[in-house]
Amino acid sequence: RAVAMSVSHSSRLNKLVREQYMRLPQDGRVQVTYVWIDGSGEGVRCKSRTLDKEPKSIEDVPEWNFDGSSTAQAEGSNSDMFLVPVCMFRDPFCLDPNKLVLCEVLKYNRKPAETNLRHTCKKVMDLVKDSRPWFGMEQEYTLLGINGHPYGWPDNGFPGPQGPYYCGVGADKVYGRDIVESHYKACLYAGVKICGTNAEVMPSQWEFQVGPCEGIEMGDHLWMARFILHRVCEDFGVVATLDPKPMTGNWNGAGCHTNYSTEEMRREGGLKHIEAAIEKLSKRHDYHICVYDPRGGRDNSRRLTGHHETSNIFEFSAGVANRGASIRIPRQVGQDGYGYFEDRRPAANCDPYAVTEAIMRTTVLNETGVETKDYAEH
Repeated sequence: RAVAMSVSHSSRLNKLVREQYMRLPQDGRVQVTYVWIDGSGEGVRCKSRTLDKEPKSIEDVPEWNFDGSSTAQAEGSNSDMFLVPVCMFRDPFCLDPNKLVLCEVLKYNRKPAETNLRHTCKKVMDLVKDSRPWFGMEQEYTLLGINGHPYGWPDNGFPGPQGPYYCGVGADKVYGRDIVESHYKACLYAGVKICGTNAEVMPSQWEFQVGPCEGIEMGDHLWMARFILHRVCEDFGVVATLDPKPMTGNWNGAGCHTNYSTEEMRREGGLKHIEAAIEKLSKRHDYHICVYDPRGGRDNSRRLTGHHETSNIFEFSAGVANRGASIRIPRQVGQDGYGYFEDRRPAANCDPYAVTEAIMRTTVLNETGVETKDYAEH
């Protein structure tokens, strides 16, 4: 007996009919889809417009606006928000020459919206550019049916305990590989610096990695990879959640482990610079926990329990090859004496701009305490 899968109605529409229209020529005109982060700090929104010719650079894409009162970003009486294009990608859904454009959101007075964390991140990255910071972020996520239940799990009950699912192969081990592989290809086509993917420890949980990216590029590419993930899932009729602990009980949570190095860490003898950076991070644990999820650490408190390959949220720890530590130095880096380290604390729903900015403020700009410095005045 066929089991009814919990997928959206729109995913059951005839996709062959859509293909007929998608093949129609565009007569030199181009669809540009503007993508932005909404007032939740986690959701992405988009809308499209026609340009008369293909934009060759981000400067060719005009500013636009939207109704901020419908995205929890403005009052209805003064609702227009500006969309400022910052990064352009190829469109894997409408294909060349069409574009996806990531935008910053500015308020009516041209000041950044509250959830526009790119604005200060860019300032900080410009300040520290001589240190050549590289990042790689590992985005974990969970596939859910449209009913909110993990995709592929029994309707009543649970799958077998964790163990066989991580990097698993086989219909009884992994759920939704079609989505994962479609997302991977779409990111490659778009020009997103996706560098890998794997099935995770909890069934129907997956991970993709983006990087190495330098400076502000990390946040730009991870946000576009997230947008593409949600769009691919929409086509398949399922939902991707970045909730850090989607299932309570004896199941792994979802993080966004952040790998980081500066140029001096990547050179011979760089381990001493890695250890110095970790020492600085150890003295600012509370600040980092505060910015590593959108709710000031409340989301992460459900995940960082000291169990299921996490550190305890209240304690800072570091170790070589230790997945139960706040900071992991990969074994190879310990042997080579240079390379990078991994901050395992960021939650799956973190803002990568906030995470990378915080790491630079602490390890390169030598900030301490819970307050941040405003460099705009200097």
